[in-house]
Amino acid sequence: MSLVLVVNCGSSSVKYRLYDMADERPLAGGLVERIGEEISYASQRTGERETGWRERVPTHDHAFEILAHHLMETENAPLAGGTKPAAVGHRVVHGGEAFVEPSLIDDEVIRAIRDCIPLAPLHNPANLAGIEAARRHFPDTPHVAVFDTAFHHSMPPRAYLYATPYDLYREHGVRRYGFHGTSHRYASARAAQMLGRDPAGLRLITCHLGNGCSLAAVAGGKSIDTSMGMTPLEGVPMGTRSGDLDPGLFIHLRRQLGMTIEEVDELLNKRSGLLGLSGISNDLRPIERAAAAGAERAEICLEVFTYRVKKYIGAYLAALGGADAVIFTGGMGEHSPDIRARICAGLAGLGVELDESRNQACADQPAIISPPGRAVAVLVIPSNEELLIARDALQVISAPPRDADG
Repeated sequence: MSLVLVVNCGSSSVKYRLYDMADERPLAGGLVERIGEEISYASQRTGERETGWRERVPTHDHAFEILAHHLMETENAPLAGGTKPAAVGHRVVHGGEAFVEPSLIDDEVIRAIRDCIPLAPLHNPANLAGIEAARRHFPDTPHVAVFDTAFHHSMPPRAYLYATPYDLYREHGVRRYGFHGTSHRYASARAAQMLGRDPAGLRLITCHLGNGCSLAAVAGGKSIDTSMGMTPLEGVPMGTRSGDLDPGLFIHLRRQLGMTIEEVDELLNKRSGLLGLSGISNDLRPIERAAAAGAERAEICLEVFTYRVKKYIGAYLAALGGADAVIFTGGMGEHSPDIRARICAGLAGLGVELDESRNQACADQPAIISPPGRAVAVLVIPSNEELLIARDALQVISAPPRDADG
């Protein structure tokens, strides 16, 4: 078996999935969350068997001890008997301008990821903690970094540059980078398969709508624009992030309310978005229930969110000169017919239209939810970033070594 372990580390969590790449079948997967808190939660699924438990997990290294134990030492463990993965693939949020493709992790790569911490202070340190813990537990296994930002390196300067003094870009890296690249890449490739089309000839708008949200304009399989910016705060509203704002708001909050940089950061990243608008939750489901029951603020929240997504779709139709498909992925995009219907409402004149029965029937499987024969197909594609990371990791370790000039 050619086994690949995929690891996604957050600031207080470790998600993992083990694949048999012979048939791309997941053998096991799990989650350790609330790392560093008094009580942490962990779960793992192996085949049809699922287990969960609670204990204190103070560090990411301890989380990997739990991961390794359940993958290697428990009954029917997939890595029992000394079996080792062929590679470990790691999701890394920010690769700056240094990384445009998946990379075999060595000390130089780790230094470069560390250099990107000022661009992603909430994400890259956790990604590094996971890499370092995984390398200790699987020291003889190659490790591969797959970067959220890499897919968007094909954006032209007109899309990634801000209208600020050029020296800020040249000397400090101030530019649009974009995120969720693995999800946008997976969705656009899967859409080409579903449509039976060559990716090189397709114009796609991918909508990753989860707790974090971003859209991308994809032409010929390459990102030409995306809604997130230098940080994941820019773009459409998200679970707890504000999305696009008047930059003058930062000055106003500082001058009029005396808020510190840290307080503004916490306000816009953790208390805004769906949570801030609705006053209910960052989870769409209770907001939809409240709106259906007549809660005005919940309804306003849904209107603001879907209107902003609709505006980006319109912008990307213009940037692409039309589109062959609009794709919904991520938790909200995959599971909420109402959100998809609200976003697409009024776009028929631009070629984007839903078949309501198909929209309502769509559940956990890739589907085309537009009426037959429309110029712009509307697709729902469940995200599978982990599988793409596993494929990337296997491809990197299977590639022939470069010569001294390469």
